[in-house]
Amino acid sequence: MSTARDEILERIRDAMGGATSTREAEYAAIPRNYRRTGSLETSAKLELFVARLLDYGATVYHAPENDVAVSVREALKARAKASLLIPRDLPRAWLPDGFNFFREGPSYQEVEASEGVLTDCALAIAATGTIVLRHSAGEARRALSLIPDYHLCVVFASQVVETVPEGIQLMKAFVDVPITTIAGPSATADIEMTRVKGVHGPRTLDVILAG
Repeated sequence: MSTARDEILERIRDAMGGATSTREAEYAAIPRNYRRTGSLETSAKLELFVARLLDYGATVYHAPENDVAVSVREALKARAKASLLIPRDLPRAWLPDGFNFFREGPSYQEVEASEGVLTDCALAIAATGTIVLRHSAGEARRALSLIPDYHLCVVFASQVVETVPEGIQLMKAFVDVPITTIAGPSATADIEMTRVKGVHGPRTLDVILAG
C-alpha cells in the first residue's frame, strides 16, 4: 500500500510541475512562535501530568521504577480483578503472584471477554494528560487498548514530556505504526450533554507512574 501511495503522490507532483516544492517552501517559512519545549522541573512536570489524569477521572498509583508489580497488585485488588490480558512482550517482573495474566492471542472474543488489560506506553504528555500507545509487532495491538472495559497502564517518569510539540517530535520515531492517544477514561456526551463512559474505549483507566 505504501508503494502505491508513493507512486500516486509522485504522479501528482509531476502533474503540478513544481508547485508542490513551492508550497513546501512556503510551509517551511511559516513563523512558529508557539512554545516548543518545556520549562518545568521534573517534579512539577509529573505533578501536572498526575493532576490532568485525576481531572479526567483516572486513578493514579505511584511505584518504584524497579518494582511495578507492587502497584499492579494494589490496583487489581482495588478493582477486584483476578485476571488481565497483557501484550506479548510485557515484562514478567511487572506481574505479581496471585493473579492470572494471559498473553494476547488472535481471538477478539478473548479480548471482549477479558476483565481488562495491562499495558505499557510509548510516551506521555503532561500538559494534556495524554498517554500515547504504539501498536507494532511485539507490542499491544490496538484492539487490546480499545475493547476491554478496564485499562491499567504503566507510565515511567522518564517517558513524560511537558508539551505537545515535544510529544509530536518523539512520535516521529514511530510514524509508520498505528498509535492510540488516551486522555482519561473513554467518555462522550450527546446533544443534551449527558456524559456516557466507555463508548470509544475503556470505561475505567488506572495509571501507574513508575520512577
